[in-house]
Amino acid sequence: MKNTLLKTVSIAVIAIAGMTSVSVAKQAGDILMRGRAIYVIPNESATTSIGGTLGINNDIVPELDFTYFVTDNIGVELILATSKHHVTALNTALGASVPLGNAMLLPPTLTLQYHFNPKGEFSPYIGAGVNYTFYYSENAVGGAITDVDLNDGFGFDLQAGVDFRINDKWSFNVDVKRVWLNTDAVVNGAVTADVDIDPWIFGVGFGYTF
Repeated sequence: MKNTLLKTVSIAVIAIAGMTSVSVAKQAGDILMRGRAIYVIPNESATTSIGGTLGINNDIVPELDFTYFVTDNIGVELILATSKHHVTALNTALGASVPLGNAMLLPPTLTLQYHFNPKGEFSPYIGAGVNYTFYYSENAVGGAITDVDLNDGFGFDLQAGVDFRINDKWSFNVDVKRVWLNTDAVVNGAVTADVDIDPWIFGVGFGYTF
């Protein structure tokens, strides 16, 4: 009887331990690393010294992010990605549509998040944060356009997403961000533009919890 009772208790303890290890998805001290494919859709507007506005194309790029969980529900996420965009002058004194060149954008973003249902298989989250955008590899299109320069600057973002738990380490992620970015552009050292890029960013990918 005693041996049977001990065996029953042991089996119960092992089962509970197994269930606990499976249920752990997000908890204080964890680091969640994600790799995403993101679709960057600028919602641009601009005021230029020659009238009209500017158009900026969409881009699909990889993204890497790291989230540190301060508590089970609160995380701090660092987002790293860079995208390339072509800039076109629209309805200005230069003409109806004039390509100006292209540039790379690198906006490291730090976001404070709240994760709902962190131990569940379905764990949505929301966040808000700040970024500092670096513009580099600015290339003028050539011909009459010989120089394009974009100024770096601060911005902020809002975020919402959901993690679908695959197991205690892996998860599938869907994420959307709205990022507010502004830059002052100078073309040929004379033509100026105040540009709001303000992209929507849609992403899907996988996460691994350390």
